[in-house]
Amino acid sequence: MPNIASILKAEISRVARKEVRAEIETLKKASVAHRASIAELRRQVSALEKELRRAAKTATRPATADVPGDEAETGTKRRFSATRLAAHRAKLGLSAAHYGHLAGVSGQTIYHWEQGKARPRAAQLEGLAAVRDLGAREIADRLATR
Repeated sequence: MPNIASILKAEISRVARKEVRAEIETLKKASVAHRASIAELRRQVSALEKELRRAAKTATRPATADVPGDEAETGTKRRFSATRLAAHRAKLGLSAAHYGHLAGVSGQTIYHWEQGKARPRAAQLEGLAAVRDLGAREIADRLATR
């Protein structure tokens, strides 16, 4: 005949495991729900941060583009095209360093502008316009005197 104490102990541990398993299942479900809600909140925060950066970028652009006196002095707003810059430099047969010297910037800056990695500021656009207005002799003279 089996010992009643061992049978009772086995039955108690079985019932306890069953109760613990039921409690753990509800906790697991709650944990999964909380994790999903945290992930959704992180996505929302990320989207809001992107929107904030975009809004900040557009808010600062007009302030830097509307420098007082820029349009009034020239009469027109300058446009920039990377391909036209490269074509003009090739037409003149100048290196980027020489062209940059004429425009008042570095040769690396000219390369970045031609590749579309950067855009010139308003004052730099004026320098580029001044280079476009120069003739071949004036360019040779300026490069010789540097």
